[in-house]
Amino acid sequence: MGDMHRLGRSFFARDALEVAPDLLGKLVVHRVGDEILRLRITETEAYRGEEDTACHAHRGRTKRTETLYREPGAIYLYLCYGVHWMLNFVTGEEGSPQGVLIRAAEGAKGPGRLTKALHLKGELCGENVADCAHLWVEDDGFRCQVCTAPRVGIGYASELDRQRLWRFILKEEPQQADAPEMPASGKVDKADQKGSIGKKKQMQPARKDFEDEDSNRDF
Repeated sequence: MGDMHRLGRSFFARDALEVAPDLLGKLVVHRVGDEILRLRITETEAYRGEEDTACHAHRGRTKRTETLYREPGAIYLYLCYGVHWMLNFVTGEEGSPQGVLIRAAEGAKGPGRLTKALHLKGELCGENVADCAHLWVEDDGFRCQVCTAPRVGIGYASELDRQRLWRFILKEEPQQADAPEMPASGKVDKADQKGSIGKKKQMQPARKDFEDEDSNRDF
């Protein structure tokens, strides 16, 4: 692994389907007073704007979703169940509400546990991870293979969106060994972009036990 460098806006100024797998293996860093907390990202999910019925912005621009329409790299933190903070980064072009959920990291299995481990709450929502003094993402040269699976707990979304393989998992995680693989380049098969599972083997079916769009997360 090489020297660490901070990811800038150009990294996030791409489609969520490119950014989500490319974030695997990167280090999310939070400065808390004099302490620096670092976790290696092991799982992400892509959400692709108003046309994606699993995305918060699928009903359009509101006060709640305003952050998703900001420039790439904007930090989108929201509270789920009134308890768990969810960390997302805005991707793509400004005005196109795409984002990537940071779903898990080494030692933090689930987005709620991740933000708890990083001591993250909503104060940084709306800042930009490219120049925020307290939260950023580092690349230390770590590279990995990537597995794909349907996103978790989006039973409120359309059947097509529930089938999309837009969940990206670091292959080193032993429980993910049977999930479909993709190259470390972060390119997603166009068939998967359209929601077709084809002959690929799913890691697990999309969960349908939650209907609230804020409850589509393991904690």
